[in-house]
Amino acid sequence: MDAIQVTDLTYHYPDAHKASLQNVSCNIGKGTFTVLMGETGAGKSTLLMSLNGVIPKMMEGTQTGDVKLEGQSIQPYRVQTITEYVGLVMQDAESQILGRTVEEDVMFGPRNYLVPREEIIQRVKDSLKRVRLQGFEKREATSLSGGEKQRLTVASILALNPQILLLDEPTSELDPLGREEIYETIDDLRKNSDITMLVVEHSSEDICEKAEHLLIMQNGKLTWEGKPQDFFRDMDLVTQNGIKPITVSAIGWQLMEAGLIAREEIPLTVEDAARLIRGLIKNQPVPLPPKREPRNSNTLIKVEDLTFGYGKDNLIIDQMNLEIQQGDFVAIIGQNGAGKTTLAKQLNGLLTPISGKIIIDGKDVTGKKPEELAYIIGYVFQNPDHQIFSTTVYNEVLFGLKLAKLPQDEIDQRIEEVLEFTNLKEFKNIHPFSMGKGERQKLAVASILALKPKILVVDEPTTGQDWKGIQVMMEMMKTLNEQGTTIIMITHDMDVVSRYANHVILMNDGEILMEGSPEEVLAETEILRQASVTTTQTVRLCKELGIPVYLDRSQLAESIINLTNGKRA
Repeated sequence: MDAIQVTDLTYHYPDAHKASLQNVSCNIGKGTFTVLMGETGAGKSTLLMSLNGVIPKMMEGTQTGDVKLEGQSIQPYRVQTITEYVGLVMQDAESQILGRTVEEDVMFGPRNYLVPREEIIQRVKDSLKRVRLQGFEKREATSLSGGEKQRLTVASILALNPQILLLDEPTSELDPLGREEIYETIDDLRKNSDITMLVVEHSSEDICEKAEHLLIMQNGKLTWEGKPQDFFRDMDLVTQNGIKPITVSAIGWQLMEAGLIAREEIPLTVEDAARLIRGLIKNQPVPLPPKREPRNSNTLIKVEDLTFGYGKDNLIIDQMNLEIQQGDFVAIIGQNGAGKTTLAKQLNGLLTPISGKIIIDGKDVTGKKPEELAYIIGYVFQNPDHQIFSTTVYNEVLFGLKLAKLPQDEIDQRIEEVLEFTNLKEFKNIHPFSMGKGERQKLAVASILALKPKILVVDEPTTGQDWKGIQVMMEMMKTLNEQGTTIIMITHDMDVVSRYANHVILMNDGEILMEGSPEEVLAETEILRQASVTTTQTVRLCKELGIPVYLDRSQLAESIINLTNGKRA
C-alpha cells in the first residue's frame, strides 16, 4: 500500500490570482525516499503543508481533491491528530525550535500529546541518538550550528514517532558540513527504520544518488515523476523545468551531442564520469585550460593586523592581513562560524575592530560609522528582509538618496537607472513583501546601488534561491563588476565561486587558511576539507582523472571532444 495518495488536489490561497496547486495527483510508496523539486513558487511547500493538514485546516483558502494516508482520507481529522503521523521539518529551523535547551525542545511535542513521562525520556534519548545529537541534551538550542539546529528539528519531529517525514529544503541555508550532516541523518533513518520521506530540495547533486523517486513541479502542476536518473539524463527536460543540471551529467550531455556516447551512458556521479572519460581519451594528455586575466595591481582595500572579538578571551579574528584589488570579484568561503560575515562587517563599520587598520582607497576608515561608509562600500544582507522597511519599492530605493540630500532630479534619475538595471520597474509602486524573495533580494541590491558605492558586499546572494534566481542574481553581480564595481561575495556555493570569482579567500576559525585564484584554491581539496568545504564536481572529476584542473565544465567537455576528434575508439 502507498503511504501517500494525492488525488486531483487543487488549492487557492485567499486573493490569489491562480491556484497554487492545480489538479496534483501522485502516489508515494511506503518506506521510500522521494524528492520534490521545482522553481521557487512552483507549489512545493504548499503541497507539503497539504499533506499534514495545515492546508486548509489552519490557513484560509479553497481546496478540492483529496489526500489519503495509507488509504485513509485526512479530511475528517484535526491537524493535531495528523501531525502525530506526518511530521514536517520546515526550511527555517529556528522558527521551529521552541525549547530553551536541546532536551526541552525534543520533549515539547510528546508533552503536548500527554505521553507518559518515562516514555518521553526514552523518546528524547532515542530521537537524539538517531540524529547523532546524544550528549547535547543540556546545550542551549541557540548555541547550536546551523546543521545542528536542523538536526534538532528532525529529532523533535521523530520524538512523535511519525510514519511519514516531510522536509522542506532542509539544507538550503547550511554550509557543506551542515548539508552533509543532514543527509547522513537521512541515510541513517532509512537504514534503521521504514519511515517514508518526502524532501523538497534544490541541490541536484545531493539527491540523485539517494532518492528512489523524483517529483517535479512547475506553476502548481506536477510536470514529471519517475526515477531521478531518467530525469537528469535528459538535459532538455531539466532545462524546461528550471532545475540545475548535475555537472557531470551536463558534461555527458555535451559528449552525447558530439556523438561520443549514448544517452544511457550519461554519468550521474563523478566516479561514473571518470570511468567513462578514461575510456574515451585513452591516457592522452589533456591540454591546460585557458588562462584567466591577471588581477589589477591597484589595491583598493587593505586590512592590517585586524583583531575583533567579544573581549580578549573570545577573539573571532586575530591579527588578520588582507588586500583586495580594484575591480576584484572576491569570494569569501568557509563553514558557518568561520568569521566571513564578521570580517565583512568590519569593512563597512557595522562592527568596530579591537585593533588594526582598515584602509579603503588609500584612506584609513577604521572606526568610521556605517552611514559615513555607505557611499564607498554597500552591504547586502543574507536575508533581504532585514534591510527592507518601506511600503513601496520606490520608497525603499529613495530612502538612502534622501539621506544623501541629493537634488530631486538626480534622485529621480538614479532610481530610474537602478530599477531598470535590476528589472524592478514594473514593481515600482508595489509593497516589497508582496514580491518573491528573489525580487526582494534585487530590491536590497537596488537600494544600495543607488548610492553608487565603489565596493559591494553581498552575503550569501544565492541562499534559498532556485537555479533561475541564482543565475539572475549572479549575472547582475557580473555586470556590475564589469562596469567597475569591486564585488565581495560571501558564499557556500562553489559552482558560483568557480564561475564568477577571480580571487578566493578561504577562512577557518577566524583565520585566512588560503587565498588565490579559484583554480588554485578549489584544487586544494585537502585544505578545503580542513575548513569543511567541498569543491565542485568539475574539479573533483579533474582530480580523479589526474588532469589539469578545469573550472568550466563546457571547456572540459570541449577538450575531451577535441582529443577524440569527435570519434569513439
